[in-house]
Amino acid sequence: MNWETRITSDPEIMVGKPTIAGTRITVEFILDRFADGWTEKDILDNYPRITPEDLRAVFAYAADCMKDGWVFSLPSSQQ
Repeated sequence: MNWETRITSDPEIMVGKPTIAGTRITVEFILDRFADGWTEKDILDNYPRITPEDLRAVFAYAADCMKDGWVFSLPSSQQ
């Protein structure tokens, strides 16, 4: 998945947080919804501008962040 065409960052939109292109919906927001138990259907039903490909891009972006070390490790008390 080439997330670069679907995930963007602009300092003028959502303070530069990564968003789904053409929206103000952040990667963080989508990941939080999944963490809260939302399903893909829940997200697509509530945010009709988002596509299944956008959701795959969110996960691909998050995976690349982890691979590249953009995500900090857990504090030692949680390991």
